[in-house]
Amino acid sequence: MAEDKTVKIIVAAHKAFRMPEDEMYVPLHVGADCKPAADGPPLSRGYLNDNTGDNISIKNPGYCELTGLYWAWKNLESDYIGLVHYRRHFCLHRTRDPFDGVLKYSEIKPLLDKTRVFLPKKRKYYIETIYSHYKHTHYITQLDATRGIIAERCPEYIPSFDRITKRRWGYMFNMMIMETSLLDAYCKWLFDILYELERRVNEGSVKMPELSSFQARFYGRISEIIFNVWLDYCISSGKLKKDEIRELPWRFMEKQNLFKKALNFLKAKYLGIRYEVKIDTLIG
Repeated sequence: MAEDKTVKIIVAAHKAFRMPEDEMYVPLHVGADCKPAADGPPLSRGYLNDNTGDNISIKNPGYCELTGLYWAWKNLESDYIGLVHYRRHFCLHRTRDPFDGVLKYSEIKPLLDKTRVFLPKKRKYYIETIYSHYKHTHYITQLDATRGIIAERCPEYIPSFDRITKRRWGYMFNMMIMETSLLDAYCKWLFDILYELERRVNEGSVKMPELSSFQARFYGRISEIIFNVWLDYCISSGKLKKDEIRELPWRFMEKQNLFKKALNFLKAKYLGIRYEVKIDTLIG
């Protein structure tokens, strides 16, 4: 029964920030093995660190919040495990104080009997496909190399890869809450692919220019895309039913400069100017 099911959602953070008060949330300092940002405040002592237990904390500069996902996968015990970000949460209600609307256990509990995967509302690109958006904003060799690895290691996923990269929408931000058995299957699949991509990049078989610290975070961005590949394959193969997936509204917890974000989006598409600053509503 749903009342017996537990939910733990890590809140990935690299600096001190207000956290939800509901007990299902686990504030987690991601990249704890890396040097803290010089301009950032110290983290609250209440946060757990992603460099404990089985972890890949040292990979955070490239893997971003995935070091938190890995930590949760390997170190948390719960019927459902989720990932959100300190500035981006599932919110069922629009409230004056955004934290008053953050998803609570009492709200998700009645849904657990019928739902195995909770996802943020689709991110729509309108004038771009997922593939063309990545090509204009980052380095497409990264995504092409990922397709090559999938073709070699799990070719049954290629129809899903080609299908979702032609779409103009996707489930982005590496936000999800999943039944633990599904999370286990996803993480085994995901990290096997990313480790192989990392190996090929490091040995030079995937050619790229010298990357800025911002562009070097591409493993996290690739995972945003291929999560959709994994999900599409699970649905098309019958491992997951569409009615076992539920989209939830989400909210950015700070004010945003929407004009600047839209301008940078158009510059990337029409002028070939890649992102070099964080565009929170466009990428993870």
